Amino acid sequence: MTVVSFSLILAGVLLNAAAQLFLKSGTNAVGHFDFHLDNVVPIGLKIAANPYIIGGLTCYVVSVVIWIMALSRVPVSIAYPMLSIGYVVNAVLAYYLFGEAITAQKLVGIGFIIVGVWIVARA
Repeated sequence: MTVVSFSLILAGVLLNAAAQLFLKSGTNAVGHFDFHLDNVVPIGLKIAANPYIIGGLTCYVVSVVIWIMALSRVPVSIAYPMLSIGYVVNAVLAYYLFGEAITAQKLVGIGFIIVGVWIVARA
């Protein structure tokens, strides 16, 4: 895998992870909600106007463009497992940004992900 290919994959993965973090920030700002006929429009407008939600959706759009560029260079059987890096990034950043716990079980899972991505990347 070339440096450019790896960079595109990593950029796509990190943008996807950023999108999740922005969406979580947006839902934290909006608060818990249930969709009912009487609140679809107010909640929909609140979500649509939230800058974090907009940022998350923007990250998704850009990540798709970058991902398409990556897939034009790398076999999908190698590129797709790299998305797992996003789990690691999100677990660590969710700990710092949202105070989410990183348990021993999560650390073991993260270790498996890192080893798995390393094995796939060497193929």
